[in-house]
Amino acid sequence: MARKVKPPIERVGADFRINLEFEERDLIHRLMGEFRTLLQHPGDDARLVRLFPTAYHQAGDREMDEEYQRLMREELVASRLKGLELIEDFLATPDGGTPRLSEGQMAAFLQALNGVRLVLGTMLDVSEDHDIGEIGDDHPLAGEYQLYDFLSWLLDWTVRALQS
Repeated sequence: MARKVKPPIERVGADFRINLEFEERDLIHRLMGEFRTLLQHPGDDARLVRLFPTAYHQAGDREMDEEYQRLMREELVASRLKGLELIEDFLATPDGGTPRLSEGQMAAFLQALNGVRLVLGTMLDVSEDHDIGEIGDDHPLAGEYQLYDFLSWLLDWTVRALQS
């Protein structure tokens, strides 16, 4: 008789259950800590370009975009940091625990997970033309591409759970 495999993230009533191994949750915890540090000291860090995209794309709108970035960036960073705080307990769940998140925590998890994925995608210069499956194990950044693929998979399951 085949054993039913639980999805990595599932809705359980009004909450969501995270069915990841401790090592996977620990990896996410470490990534979120690095993400928090990056957000707290952003400057003009090129890794954050996808988190704060250009709002005004026309050549003559440069000043409007600079004003938008000046006005909104701090608020966007604060929102992301608050989201990271909401999921801190989940990230610290000890081995053997099956964390449950509220819908608000799940939305924060989605935002944080996507943020880490965007930063990693920027570092890898991933585009829509990229096929992660074509990256060989001998590629110098094979581990980073596998991490990007894992985060994409987890993000997909997070969206599915929220939509269920």
